[in-house]
Amino acid sequence: MSLNVFGVGGHSKVVINAANLAGIAIANLFDDNPMTHNTELCGIKVVGSIVDSIGGNAIIAIGDNKIRRKISSIFTQQNWQTVIHPSAIISTDVLIGEGSVIMAGAIIQSDSRIGKHAIINTGASIDHDCIIDDYVHISPNVTLSGDIHVGEGTHIGVGACIIPGVKIGKWATIGAGSVIIRDVPDYAVIVGNPGKVMKYNYEK
Repeated sequence: MSLNVFGVGGHSKVVINAANLAGIAIANLFDDNPMTHNTELCGIKVVGSIVDSIGGNAIIAIGDNKIRRKISSIFTQQNWQTVIHPSAIISTDVLIGEGSVIMAGAIIQSDSRIGKHAIINTGASIDHDCIIDDYVHISPNVTLSGDIHVGEGTHIGVGACIIPGVKIGKWATIGAGSVIIRDVPDYAVIVGNPGKVMKYNYEK
């Protein structure tokens, strides 16, 4: 299988590497910044804007959750693929939605569910019975204990820890290193140990 990659940046480099190690060839890169056109990333040519793609197998290698949602809703002709780094440890009963990426050293335990176009980043640990909704980004070294629900579009920052049974709302932001011991409202920005609401994202 060959794969078109949408996005040219640091996150794209990691996705390309994970795909290559998983035996997936990269066909072309697409990016909406014209300054990137006809350049190369990881030896692969940037052939044009995303609108220039003509369907086929693809992955959105862009870290911004809102942009991934926008692209996936517009370019419905794509056959969205998952990319899983071969060093990731994933229980056999885990379900992973289309367009999601699982990075090196990530662990996903039994009966967990990963939505569409989610990012489970390097070394993240997701324990049993967790539900990760669409467009979520779980950053490197995050620890989710069992039975946690993370709502659509939420970004959990590097090294955050969440105790079992917590529900995190949609489009929330959990600051790096935060410790979450209670439910998080939709759109909340949480920082600290224990985590406290500092403000709300503009959608509220």
